Amino acid sequence: MQSPAATAPNSQSHVRDLARTETDRQLTALLVAIAQGKQEAFTDFYDQSNRLVFSLALRILNDRGLAEEVTTDVYMQVWRQAGNFEAVRGTPLSWLMTIARTRSIDRLRSSSHLRQETESLDVVMHHAVTADNPERNTLYTERQKLVRAALNQLLPEQRRLIESAYFEGLSQSELAEKFNLPLGTVKTRVRAGMLVLKNYLSAQFLES
Repeated sequence: MQSPAATAPNSQSHVRDLARTETDRQLTALLVAIAQGKQEAFTDFYDQSNRLVFSLALRILNDRGLAEEVTTDVYMQVWRQAGNFEAVRGTPLSWLMTIARTRSIDRLRSSSHLRQETESLDVVMHHAVTADNPERNTLYTERQKLVRAALNQLLPEQRRLIESAYFEGLSQSELAEKFNLPLGTVKTRVRAGMLVLKNYLSAQFLES
């Protein structure tokens, strides 16, 4: 008969396996929901995995700014391609980290580190603030409508933070103080919200 000490490692390994299995189930369910366009599921998936993606990108690129850009690109791809995930081919995290690794290496190989963006979100948001002027041309009026539609895609807690950041000029520290939230929570909600805005606006500009 084996002693408890002899069986403990196997028990610990079993617990870890169960934990990984449960995490895989949760992330798989979130990817299914993301593929159906459910933004709250996208936020949950981002919250549970973004540190791993950023850490990998930082390790490959050795540049925090580029790693943050790659992380944004990775989750934009997740939003667009969540329906492509197949559980029989691997776990959600292995699928995600493959995307992150590919994106990071592509960025590393790029000599200019340029991103292909349809429009600067800062510029679009600026025109959304100032577009009430009747002399604004039709283009800016249409952009204002697009931004308002994009903001409607956000969860209420994300929208409040992003609107305060852009329309009141508040820093993330000031947002944390205003809404009585931990700074980490503010950063996570703002980044997740910005991803949703960029996804929506990019799709709209490509269609126009």
